[in-house]
Amino acid sequence: MSDDNCIFCKIVNKEIPCSKVYENEKILAFLDIAPVNKGHTLVIPKKHYETLLDMPDNLLAELMKAAKKVAKAVIKVARTDGFNVIQSNKATAGQVVPHFHLHIIPRQTNDGLKFWPQGKYEEGEIEQIAKDISALL
Repeated sequence: MSDDNCIFCKIVNKEIPCSKVYENEKILAFLDIAPVNKGHTLVIPKKHYETLLDMPDNLLAELMKAAKKVAKAVIKVARTDGFNVIQSNKATAGQVVPHFHLHIIPRQTNDGLKFWPQGKYEEGEIEQIAKDISALL
């Protein structure tokens, strides 16, 4: 299953080249062409799934195992012990390519990468939100 307009599906189908670092029958990992830091790698399922919620549990587990293997190699090559694993869902959350993917980003001290600001809950709000989420699980 693939999406004819998806750039990652085109990479999987070898219509677009990539700098592949890992591949098995279900998963592909390749260097991001616009890296945050050198070694920034994307890990994707070969089959097209848009978000985390679309991924079958067994494939998600396999993909995470592959990501762990890739991350170990990335941090060794980047000569660091720090890295981020980032995954965004839908454009609202910053997903640019609508094909599930993990970013493995090696980090260096003082590399300038910043993340979102931290907010605060109003009094009693954290308990209510936790209750509302728990009720749906």
